[in-house]
Amino acid sequence: MNRRRFLSTAASGAAVLACAPRMFAAAANYDLVIKGGRVIDPTMRLDAVRDVAILDGRIAAVEASITADAAETIDGRGKIVAPGLLDIHTHCGRSGEGTALVLQDGVTGWIDAGSQGADHIAESIAVAKTAPQQGRVLINIGRAGILAEGDTMDISRADVGVLRDAIARNRDFIVGIKARLSRDVAGANDYEVLRRAQEVATSFNLPVMIHMGQTISPLPRLINLLKPGDVVTHMFAPPPNSIIDDNGHILPEVLAARRRGVWFDVGNGQTGHMRWDTIESIMKTGFWPDTFSTDWNANSRTTGVIDMPNCMSKLLAFGMSVPQAIARGTANASRTFEVFRDRGTLNVGAPADVALLELRSGNFEFLDNYGNKRTGNQRFFPSGTVLGGKRIARS
Repeated sequence: MNRRRFLSTAASGAAVLACAPRMFAAAANYDLVIKGGRVIDPTMRLDAVRDVAILDGRIAAVEASITADAAETIDGRGKIVAPGLLDIHTHCGRSGEGTALVLQDGVTGWIDAGSQGADHIAESIAVAKTAPQQGRVLINIGRAGILAEGDTMDISRADVGVLRDAIARNRDFIVGIKARLSRDVAGANDYEVLRRAQEVATSFNLPVMIHMGQTISPLPRLINLLKPGDVVTHMFAPPPNSIIDDNGHILPEVLAARRRGVWFDVGNGQTGHMRWDTIESIMKTGFWPDTFSTDWNANSRTTGVIDMPNCMSKLLAFGMSVPQAIARGTANASRTFEVFRDRGTLNVGAPADVALLELRSGNFEFLDNYGNKRTGNQRFFPSGTVLGGKRIARS
């Protein structure tokens, strides 16, 4: 190479190096930053105005002020920025449309609670496999699933052998067993249905979720069959066989169940599961729910359920604080099923699932399952969802 060509090449290289800092500076440091929201993360004991940065589908930073460039920015001012909501009792597995609807509500993980039994469990699993967010299923102990005439009114439907086979074939998506025990579902078979569910669950190291309330067997007899990690849903169901006695005291067997690690879940639903006077009595005892859930189905929008944020709002009028309500829809729920163990947090490195909520003040009407109305002065409204670091378009 002669001197002229060397100097020309060197000059070109210098020009490239001179441009390099500007080229690198133009590249975004983060994929997405949510700016200036009220970040509530119970896992970090955080309730403060913060920025949240996301990179490669993970939480990259939670700081008072993030000034680095981002490919996209969301204005979080005036909103609550929380981990994505986890709804542990839905019936999303009945319809693929439900998964997109609840995602709009900020729900980034859901459990279908027994829509189908062994005979048709492939239908619920197919929905979970194609859902945009994490979805898993509890298999109904009744092999035909939810039936108008009662899932296990015919005890032969609680077929242990068929249940074992279905779980073994679908272990990646079946995360527990659902036993609906109401008198119009199991009748006098309730105890035997639960015993069979536990027989199978124990062999697979799975939890059982029971649908309680209005059972024929006394609740203490059923509760005593529950093991650590099991879930009692519809915990606010009124008598007969509520979790409180006639004097408004929590049953000793219920207290013992919580001490040994049984979870108690709201399971809002539409029929027979919540009545304001029972809720008030239970909340006064300090025996508050571990988790919120909706018992969501295709009719929820037009009932007292509406959405997960609405269900979470109902206990604000009974003394629950906003951070406590958020915890029951995020951090607490993440501990109930293994699939959610890395969710329910905005800690650095966690999957970037985020719910943006508006907390509005005013007079809001809430419904129980008996047509009774109650007014509250605060309500959560869904405002936006980030799933795996990507903003979900609002419909």
